[in-house]
Amino acid sequence: MSRQHLPKQFLVLEGETTLLQTTINRLAPTIEAGQVLVVTQESHAKGEAYHALLPYRALYEPIGRNTAPAIALAAAYLMAEGEDPVMVVLPADHIIKDEATFRSHLEDACAAARTGKLVTFGILPTRPDTGFGYIKAKPNEAGRVYEVERFTEKPDHATAEKFLQDGNYYWNSGMFVWRASVILEEIERYLPEVHQIVQRILEDASAGQSFQQAVEKHFPAMPSISIDYGVLEKSDRVSLIPCEIGWNDVGSWQAVHEISPHDQDGNALQGNVIAVDCKRSLIRSEKRLVAAIGIEDICVIETADAVLIARSDQTQRVREVVDQLHDKGATEHIFHTKVNRPWGSYTVLEEDPEGFKLKRIEVAPGARLSLQSHTRRSEHWVVVSGTATVTNGDQVITVHKNQSTYIPIGAKHRLENLGNEPLHIVEIQVGEYLGEDDIQRYEDNYGR
Repeated sequence: MSRQHLPKQFLVLEGETTLLQTTINRLAPTIEAGQVLVVTQESHAKGEAYHALLPYRALYEPIGRNTAPAIALAAAYLMAEGEDPVMVVLPADHIIKDEATFRSHLEDACAAARTGKLVTFGILPTRPDTGFGYIKAKPNEAGRVYEVERFTEKPDHATAEKFLQDGNYYWNSGMFVWRASVILEEIERYLPEVHQIVQRILEDASAGQSFQQAVEKHFPAMPSISIDYGVLEKSDRVSLIPCEIGWNDVGSWQAVHEISPHDQDGNALQGNVIAVDCKRSLIRSEKRLVAAIGIEDICVIETADAVLIARSDQTQRVREVVDQLHDKGATEHIFHTKVNRPWGSYTVLEEDPEGFKLKRIEVAPGARLSLQSHTRRSEHWVVVSGTATVTNGDQVITVHKNQSTYIPIGAKHRLENLGNEPLHIVEIQVGEYLGEDDIQRYEDNYGR
């Protein structure tokens, strides 16, 4: 379900909202939506996640560089606005069941951060999990904020078991609270290269460029390093708040199984599923009927273009599948058959290596695609509902339901929907190359 162009923070895994929206919703009333700043890759913001990000302030990374540069960027941006706020840094893809307790801990963390502490949320471990980093903290009977002794990277199983036996060890949740100025001071101290690049961004922004333009110029020079490894493991200002909040980082399908409602046999069944004599399994269908008989401790995940079948304790190995897809030049790990765009969506219905591709295209009311051309394919458009306004070379024509038009190779063209209802067309591409990168844009409403 999670693809390179649409990672899991933009997916709905539980309930009716995306993980990103759920993360923002649980902050209120301590932090309102107007106080949210999203740091994400530019490719998401101008692609499949366009509408999900539209309501919020955002900074776009031209390339991913891990958490330390992203946090430094956000802190510098907030300081440049003339304030020194307490920053609550949250990954956008976690699930927290006990939101009331989380907000209580959040208030404590903000209070500690105002005194200059770097505060992290430590999750009380329930098993010797080797997929998390661990933090050892000194209990503080006088309060709920503990002093951190040390960080440990993901341990082996024997070490993780020892941590649970010893006590005072917590899972590193990746959630942090601090003043913007304090984390920038620590970044300057421990990651001077990151700090120097942030200063160049601030200098260009104060000289007349927009902050985002300065980011696009300088951010690619950032080193790729996590805030934990780069700063927190070395700083003497780190504190921890121990938490039991029903936290899950949704890092695997086994984790999704744990948080999902179960039937009497421990199965989590989602979508069009029939399960006969199955136990402790997660079976999820997006499109087709999935029937399972006599399976135990298995995850079966069906999407429009892929099916995953794995033992529940092996689901983290899906990255090995992604590596193989990458090595063979496949695209299933990059995007779905249905791809969201700022103007609507397209769905690949069929693709033939002999030189044609069939798509269903939906254009939202009032939206339009970029003015563009292709060097290696022609396109035939058939309107199946709504009314299309088509630019084709020097002509602008109206195409109604059950009518069609032809776009030759090299012609500048544009599709737009001036109506009040969605426009649906079927597109037939014909050519020697049908990749999505065969596109030259001349005008675009969405800055792509």
